[in-house]
Amino acid sequence: MKYIFLFVLVFGISACANKSEEVITKLEGEDLETQMIEAYNAGLEAFKKGDIFYATKKFNEAEMLYPQSEWAPNASLMAAYAYWTQGFYNDSIIELKRFIKVYSSNKNLDYAYYLLAMNYYDSIVDEKKDLRPLEEAKNYFTYIVNNYPETDYSLDAKYKLELIQDIMAAKQMFIARHYIKKEKWIAAINRLKLVATKYETTIYIEEALHRLVEIYYLIGLDGEAKKYAKTLGYNYQSSQWYEQSYKIFNKDYDTIKKPKKEDKKDKLLDKIKSFF
Repeated sequence: MKYIFLFVLVFGISACANKSEEVITKLEGEDLETQMIEAYNAGLEAFKKGDIFYATKKFNEAEMLYPQSEWAPNASLMAAYAYWTQGFYNDSIIELKRFIKVYSSNKNLDYAYYLLAMNYYDSIVDEKKDLRPLEEAKNYFTYIVNNYPETDYSLDAKYKLELIQDIMAAKQMFIARHYIKKEKWIAAINRLKLVATKYETTIYIEEALHRLVEIYYLIGLDGEAKKYAKTLGYNYQSSQWYEQSYKIFNKDYDTIKKPKKEDKKDKLLDKIKSFF
């Protein structure tokens, strides 16, 4: 989806260049607008050369020179975009939040929210790190989906939200595994139940259900173990995690003759029916 940004950037550069030539031909003398255009174009040139700090300095200068101009919000967005391209997420976030506050009726507000969400999203390292960027990215992507549903930004936001769900589920599973190693069963159960209820559409649901079977069986709560085993078997019959849960209740599983491929489906159904 970064192609969206490339399109916006290229379109913005060409549009600004054309407009600057048109305006400069009509103006004589070093008035504020001319100075602003020169600063803006200097920022674009610096950006194309990879000099991000000088580019953002010139974009900010252009905005301050003529804040009433329609170029001012464009300069602010370009500064935020430049910071984002180089991974200076905090600087970009500051620029974007100021843009949203100052230019609350700007036509590019949807883009500002999307870029803000992307800054938080790109600052996510892995599931072991702080959850705050995940939560912020989720909030802003959700805002885009709800408020700008017909845009390309909304389409990508929906996809990113699915990925965020997986990452957040991974975070909970990482913590649950840690508690399991420490034999802190109640804490582990709470995390696993969270995955089973809040992140049931993610790839971690099968493991979470199996771990619940495993823990409840271990601490002697067979009824609870069987409940989650049935859920796992009903929804994920071919899962490796279902097989692991089946082994918990059938210790001689590995000595049972493996079924032929053509009989596998029927045999699996028989297993489910006679599970308990």
